[in-house]
Amino acid sequence: MSDLSKFTPLSIAILTVSDSRVEATDKSGNLLKKKLESSGHILTDKKICKDNIYEIRAIVSEWIVTSQLDVVLTTGGTGVTGRDGTPEAVSPLFDKTLDGFGEMFRALSYDEIATSTLQSRAIAGVANATYVFVLPGSPGACRLAWDSLIEHQLNSTTKPCNLVELMPRLLEK
Repeated sequence: MSDLSKFTPLSIAILTVSDSRVEATDKSGNLLKKKLESSGHILTDKKICKDNIYEIRAIVSEWIVTSQLDVVLTTGGTGVTGRDGTPEAVSPLFDKTLDGFGEMFRALSYDEIATSTLQSRAIAGVANATYVFVLPGSPGACRLAWDSLIEHQLNSTTKPCNLVELMPRLLEK
């Protein structure tokens, strides 16, 4: 039996959803990369794709089926315009939804962007024993989500509980 009081590095992939960003201009994806690595986690893959529901779903599906990933972070495509489709692309893949993530994210965002937070459709869930977080595309939103929520829940030393300690039981039936 493992000692859960020790930090467990997780394998994480990042998907930036954008019709205009490339690696050099991917501020949000690169911020998440720096944050996860400085927290002791391992970046396994990083991609940028157009805001297309089927392309997004295909990449996330491939990651949760064929990779030994613990976590997928997506950034972008969570707004309300016609091209914003990341929640629609990813949510059908969820076995369980972590409703508290979106609720907490919007509550915390209110302090920074007031009522504009109602435009955020940030969500999270579990898909084939992989945690998936769907974040807005702004660096500020990614920073807030990581610093206030994700970093703590992906840290096996966070008490009284964290998402890491549940990982061995995610595929229970």
